Amino acid sequence: MPVQCACLETCCVKWFGPGRGAFWVAAIYSTVSGSSYAQGPEAAVDRRVAVLLLPGRLDMALCGGVGAASLPSELVVHIFSFLPAPDRLRASAACSHWRECLFYPALWPELRLSLRVALSERPRLEFLMRKCGCFVRELRVEFAAENYVSGPASSPADPSSASSWCDASTDGNVLTPGPHEEAGSDGDSQHASRWLDVLRTYLELVLCVLSSIRSNRNLQKLSLFGDISILQQNGTITNTYLNKVDPGGKKIRQIQQFFEEILGNSRQLKWLSCGFMLEIVTPTSLSSLSNPVANTIEHLSLLDNHSPANTTLISAIELERFVHLRSLALDFCDFTAEMARVLANNNHVPLHRLSLLVHNTSLKSKTLDRMPEDEDWKALTRNSTNLRVYMMAFDVKSDDMLRILKPSIPLERIHFDSYITCVSGAVVDLISRQYDTFLTHFILMNDVNDMSGFPDLSDNRNEDPLVLLAWRCLRLSLLAVHGYTVWAHNLIAIARLRGPDLKMLEVTEESIDFDQSELADQDVDPVHNLIEQVCAVLSPVSTYHADFICTSI
Repeated sequence: MPVQCACLETCCVKWFGPGRGAFWVAAIYSTVSGSSYAQGPEAAVDRRVAVLLLPGRLDMALCGGVGAASLPSELVVHIFSFLPAPDRLRASAACSHWRECLFYPALWPELRLSLRVALSERPRLEFLMRKCGCFVRELRVEFAAENYVSGPASSPADPSSASSWCDASTDGNVLTPGPHEEAGSDGDSQHASRWLDVLRTYLELVLCVLSSIRSNRNLQKLSLFGDISILQQNGTITNTYLNKVDPGGKKIRQIQQFFEEILGNSRQLKWLSCGFMLEIVTPTSLSSLSNPVANTIEHLSLLDNHSPANTTLISAIELERFVHLRSLALDFCDFTAEMARVLANNNHVPLHRLSLLVHNTSLKSKTLDRMPEDEDWKALTRNSTNLRVYMMAFDVKSDDMLRILKPSIPLERIHFDSYITCVSGAVVDLISRQYDTFLTHFILMNDVNDMSGFPDLSDNRNEDPLVLLAWRCLRLSLLAVHGYTVWAHNLIAIARLRGPDLKMLEVTEESIDFDQSELADQDVDPVHNLIEQVCAVLSPVSTYHADFICTSI
């Protein structure tokens, strides 16, 4: 008998006695699965018949026995445990007693919320947090501004979400400027008004979340992700807007206080991730963690590229407490040589993953003089032999990248996203030569408004840097290129070099260029013909396999 069945039978015997208990088990499974208990209780989890799990139907199945509304809460919760969340909601809609059982802690170990920064979200958020905030063990909340908040600007804003990457698990949404808004027009005042509303709502939603979980001692995972576009406009932090919606910084201080209370009250926290959350984390926040909790945390992600110059969210001394850290995500400017030496110490467990965010905003206010040198990376990898580094670079100059990319970094994934400064072929060439044994993911994005021409990485070279990347990096499994010129014959060469091992090849259709001789000899659509050729190499079994994705802007 399956474990769940044994538990259910135990509950029924406990509440109704040995004789009636067996009858209740059969009746419940008959109702849930649409079949008799003897035919197999595993059918109870069949989503197709979840609609049968209604108190009215259960009353009929019991043939005049005690009604479903009188079932003990313990038994109702156990019935709910068989069902996915949507079916639980459907089942609870018909009976007030069952609705009361819907929010038992055992049914809500994890809560994942993706919130639009809009007033309409607040009532639902308050309800959920009031019901689950005090006991939920894993909480993940992502705040995302709606696209209409884009305003007059000369260039797109930064990527608005990097939550999956913050969790060190890559892409984000991009807010583009309104196409018809011009500086000095009435659109400026309307845009400012919208930003004020968004910031005001954002602060209220954050306060709602944090105030609901500040006394939760069972919290094991906490992940909070903001939207960079909420914090920025035209590349600068929105201090002007923030001062208007939060005079004197009262709400910000309250948010920081709630966050420190959460850390101070935690007893089981093992995962802490906080990215782009409008100064929610301060240099003193982590001191609220007790030593026993800090010693057991395994994942720590603190990303805030707008922290003031000479200020870091975690110091090397503070990092010494996190001896069981296996995954770490920080701004690159905050990851110093001293931190690398702390993590290389034998009293720390080996680090498995290090995610570093390189942002032009941070580089403008902070120095690279304290970054780890090649010897520091060698020492770190000696202690952490399985360490892999993820790196995201937003609008970083090639000279800075050439300085940052040390030979001994075990770089496995790198993501470039630019809207002003393009990546040079020299950077791509350096990556392919230094990290040929590690690199698996290479993402190159250029967010341009002018579609008339894309930068060409080959730069009159005999060999295209992307082809060399595919030739040298034997473990490459994902290659995505958007906003850079890619020649069709080079795409075919990349596919042939890596073959089926290249699980994903994604390019922008508008950036593909063809030789005139190739176009003259073809009677069919050249893009369609290219897709056929590439897919035939990447996935010989199926010509139209999802390995090659040709997108359109």
